[in-house]
Amino acid sequence: MGKNHVKIVALAFALQVVLPGAGRQLVAQAPKAAYPAMAPLDRYLIADESSEVALARSAAPSSISDGAEVMVLGRKGYKTAVKGTNGFLCLVERSWAQNEEDAEFWNPKMRAPHCFNAQAARSFAPIYLMKTRLVLAGKSKAEIARDIAAALDNRKLPALESGAMAYMMSKQQYLNDRGKSWHPHVMFYSPGDMTKSWAADDPNSPVMVANDPEERVTILFILADKWSDGSPAPPNMP
Repeated sequence: MGKNHVKIVALAFALQVVLPGAGRQLVAQAPKAAYPAMAPLDRYLIADESSEVALARSAAPSSISDGAEVMVLGRKGYKTAVKGTNGFLCLVERSWAQNEEDAEFWNPKMRAPHCFNAQAARSFAPIYLMKTRLVLAGKSKAEIARDIAAALDNRKLPALESGAMAYMMSKQQYLNDRGKSWHPHVMFYSPGDMTKSWAADDPNSPVMVANDPEERVTILFILADKWSDGSPAPPNMP
């Protein structure tokens, strides 16, 4: 889910800027956090349910998403808006899908449509759905991280199933203020480190990788050359 695709395109906010001055160097203070706390809940919600359903479905080609279950965010958490027939689950993740240390954890502009296959819907999406319930219950970032870890340790959250993956091919996605829509891509989830066996991040390899220690998963990214509607994607980054 969503959150470590953000790490792929993130810039280093922690960069220290050293300025010359009168025989000594001055270190510029880090900029004030743009999203220090959760915004009013209404800023994360999409008022029109049919618009959120359409946005969620845009994560994958219609041949997949038309038969998927679709969940939408309400004031008490996600609820099923459309029952599915093919085992896939589409929803729009919000900013708290990211790691608690991410500077945009509370960014109300984030909209990240995902379409999970059946394995991911059963075994990976539940982490994000639980996280959402904790956010809406008013839990702090530290409490959220602690409760997710406990649920994984106690197996209240399911173990990741083999073959879990998700589509993120929506032209309307807004992943963060830095990457914005970035690229259409497909993600594969693994409980172990698949970096070497997939040759991820090797020179000229189309496979990128991000490790998510909080959710205890390695995420492999493969960029697509088209958005879900079939229109061409921007050229891949070097």
